[in-house]
Parts: sequence; structure tokens; C-alpha cells
Amino acid sequence: MMTRAQHTDTAPAPASGGTVLGKTAVGPRPSGPARRRPWLVPLLVAVLLAQMAVAMATTAVRQTPTIDEPVYVATAADYLHAHRIHYNPEHPPLGKLVVAVGVALADPHVDAGFTGDQTAAGRHLLYESGNDPWRLMFWARLPVMVLTLLFGLVVFAFARDLAGPAPALAALALYAFSPDLVAHGSLATLDVPAAGFLLTSAWLLWRARGGRARLYLPLAGAALGAALATKMSTLPAVPVLVALAAWSVGLRHVRRALAAAAAVAVTAVAVVWLTYLVVDPRLRWDPRQTHVPVVHGLRGLLVRLLPLPEAYRDGMRMQFGLENQTWQGFLLGHVYSGARWYYLPVALVVKTPLGMLALWTAGAVTLVAVRRLRPAVPYVLVPAAVLLASAMTGSRDFGTRYAVFLPMFLAVAAGCVLAVRWRWRRVVTWALVAFVMVSSLRTFPYYLPYSNEAFGGPAKTHLRLHDSNVDWGQDLGRLADRLHGRYAGERVWLVYKGSGVPSYYGIRASDPRRAPLRKVHGVVAVSDSAVAKARGRLARLIRSSRQVGEVGHSITIYQR
Repeated sequence: MMTRAQHTDTAPAPASGGTVLGKTAVGPRPSGPARRRPWLVPLLVAVLLAQMAVAMATTAVRQTPTIDEPVYVATAADYLHAHRIHYNPEHPPLGKLVVAVGVALADPHVDAGFTGDQTAAGRHLLYESGNDPWRLMFWARLPVMVLTLLFGLVVFAFARDLAGPAPALAALALYAFSPDLVAHGSLATLDVPAAGFLLTSAWLLWRARGGRARLYLPLAGAALGAALATKMSTLPAVPVLVALAAWSVGLRHVRRALAAAAAVAVTAVAVVWLTYLVVDPRLRWDPRQTHVPVVHGLRGLLVRLLPLPEAYRDGMRMQFGLENQTWQGFLLGHVYSGARWYYLPVALVVKTPLGMLALWTAGAVTLVAVRRLRPAVPYVLVPAAVLLASAMTGSRDFGTRYAVFLPMFLAVAAGCVLAVRWRWRRVVTWALVAFVMVSSLRTFPYYLPYSNEAFGGPAKTHLRLHDSNVDWGQDLGRLADRLHGRYAGERVWLVYKGSGVPSYYGIRASDPRRAPLRKVHGVVAVSDSAVAKARGRLARLIRSSRQVGEVGHSITIYQR
């Protein structure tokens, strides 16, 4: 008589760790080559992550500071030297504490007497204090790169728990070759750390199923708290993950479910408080040092009720104030004011490799359709859907970085396609993964302006998107090299969108918007975000000039 354990047509055989359908331990046991050669899977994991590390490091050493980075680096330096919440209160401290690890290793000179605002503080630290901005920025970016690689291990472990080692390798390959993750994982910014902590929390909640709640629930709460302490845009995921904590221990046991939810919530809140205390044990926050808008209605009530530090709640008020402003966007060649709810889905279609889009879709369908994988839907698809819906309601249409959690969560789902009992699944899946790899490698080292082949590749991204999708100020150094080489001795005019200081890189240029058009002759370099939204004098200037080149797919060079 066949036992239940032997009847594996609809459920995977257990391996160590995790849960499947409420039972302790998930993930099919390795079979075939992986079972005969146990070293093969760890080797492939190491190769994939090494490739990603090389891509991020190579990108990081060549890019000048993007728009947001100097503020975060200056704030990190201020944490280390002044131990206060002063700069950048609109974002919680943890992501900048991560950056501070690299800043501490770089050991820059910090002007303790500087009194400017956060934007000026970043410029002063990088360019006016005797520091080497190339060296300082690389060290500041390094901890984020390390975190990005660690989150790749979470993707691998999550997919392995669900479907086994081969699906886990496919998921990790999609993660490691994601142009968005390589681009933003190599910057000293907050987007990838916040998304990665959320993914980690969801994975730990999955593993809390089946009687292992005492081990994993506190860790899941800590990961959720880390996400909240990194970026406030993660707040919409809190109800989902807290509910999943109750779901993981079983709703039939009401007391246990409520206790699990409370444990995760309390731990998350404690981590946020701890983060602020690490920066300043005395919690010296003076809201009078910056403009904190008054928030009314339901939002205002929510802010007042949250059991979080006052600086955090004032940061939320500042974020709501930014959301109330009207921003200018650019999508598919059109400039507009306000926000478009479909902006992020369209931008993601443009900037995600075609093979990855296909596998994301197939993975989501697989999780929903395959009975033995369906329990993972609340842990993989629901958090991603809630976060995407929240991001789509925002007022700032500035880039797919606001949805950088999707390449993480959906990589896990995509790997599960290999668990489907379909004859051609391996051939099709690995062919699509290979297509993603080729598409990603072809954009090297210009990951930030990536777009897929259907939209012309990275050279055409500026025709459809702007800001952090393509041009975030990252190519000022490359522009300097081009001007000093091919255009040495010519008069240079520059419209630059970014935080770098052109003169530091040896660029002596004037702003053509401040001179009569008849006097603008020579080389005119314009950031592509400025080209996309050019109006008035700048538009006339561009129309009457001849395009002669481009730098990094983010700056266009004209001759006039």
C-alpha cells in the first residue's frame, strides 16, 4: 500500500527548513545532477552573485553622484560625527546608517562648522572639504552593494523553499541580471535596501509556518522594522505582513494568531525606535529646524496614532507634503503635470527585459494555478501587488526605482515555473533566462538607462522616460572625459541635471539658457531629462543645433 509520503504527484518531498501546506520543511530534495554533485548548486550561486558583484562594482566606480546620493552620504557623515537627526528627516535613518559603514571606512574630513541645508551639505562634503568624491562615493556605495548580494541569497532561499534548487537558480539568475537591481544596487540610495528587507520579512514569515513560528516570527518582525526604518514607502506592506504572521500560525487558533501578529508588529516598532536611538540616544529632534507641513484628515490621524518616534512621524508629514505637490512627468514622449496612475506599469514594461516580463507573468500564473504552490501566493504576490498599487497612487513619476521590489518578489515567482509538470518547461524557462542574461550584459555598464529591445535599448530610453529611469546625473565624469578628448579647446555650454559639480571634473562651461541664442556657439551638452522636457529657449536652442554624440545614454552632445 502506498503511503502518503510516497505519493508525490501533487506535493514535493520535504527537505530541511520551511513549510509546505502547513507541514514542517519545504522544498523538493535535490535530484539528478544536483544530488549527484552537491557542490554544483553552491558553485552556480557563487558565479551568479560574483557576476552581479562585478557589474555593480564596475558601474559604481565610473558613475558620478546621482541626484539623491550626496544628501544621503552627508547625512551618514553627520550621524557619525554629530550623532543627531538633522539632515534628511523625511527618510528614516537605517539606510543611511548602512551607507555610514562605508563612509566610516573612507574616513572623510567633515566640516563640523558647516551650517547649510542638506543639499549644500552633500556638495560641501564631496567637493569643498578636501575629500576625493570618487573614493568617498565608492565606499559609501559598497555596503549597499553587499546588501544587494545578500538579498540575492534570500531570493534563492525563498524560491528553493517553494520549488527546489533548479527553480531557485532560475530565480537568482533573474535577480542577478536585473538591470534595475544592478543599477540601484550600486548606488548609495534607499530603494534596494528597503525592498530587500520587505522580501526578507515575507520569506521569514513563510518559514514560520508549520510549528517554527518562535524562531522565525521575531526575525520577520525585525526585517519588517528594518524596511520601515529605511523608507516610509514600505508602510503599506505592514498590514499585509502582520496579517501573514497570524496566517502563518493558523487562524483557527485565535489567540496564537493574534499573538503572532502582535509579536511581528511590536518587534518592527522596536527596530524603528532602536534605529533612531543608535543615531542619537537622546532623541534630540527639533521640528523647527525644517518645514514640517500640517497634515489633516485620515492621514493626520494615522500619523498621530503611530507609536513611532516624533522624528519619524514628522518625516511622514514631510512625505505627505511632497505628495501634495504637483510634479512634472515625462512618459512615452509626452510631458505632463501631475501623476498618471499607469506610469509605473508602462515604465516597467519599457525597462524590464522581455524574457523577464514573460517569466514574471508565467510565474504569477503558476503560483495561482498550481495547487501545491498556491499557499505561497499571499507571501509572494500579495505584498508585491499592494506595494505596486500604493506606488501607482503616488504623485512622483520619477522612475521604476519606486517599484524595485518587483524584480525581487517576482523573481521568486518566476523560478517556480520550473515546478510545472510541462514537457518543455526547462527548455523554455532557461531559454528566457538566457535571453535576460544577454539583454542585461549588452547594456553593461550603462544599467541605469536600460530599456528592452522592443523599445530600442538603452540608447532610446530618453525618448520615452526621464529622471532616474535614464538620467540621474551619473555621467558627469564620462562627459568630462569626452570633452577633454574629442572636443578639447572648444567653447562648452552645459545644461546638467544632477548633483555633481562640473568644475571639479574640469568642465568649464556656461549655461546656454542665460545667454542670447546668437551667442551660443560651440559644444552644447544637455542632460536627457532636460532635453525631454525642453521648452522655450532651450527647445529653440536644441532645434537649431546638430546632434553629434551622446555620453552614457544620458547626456546628448550638440554642435552649434
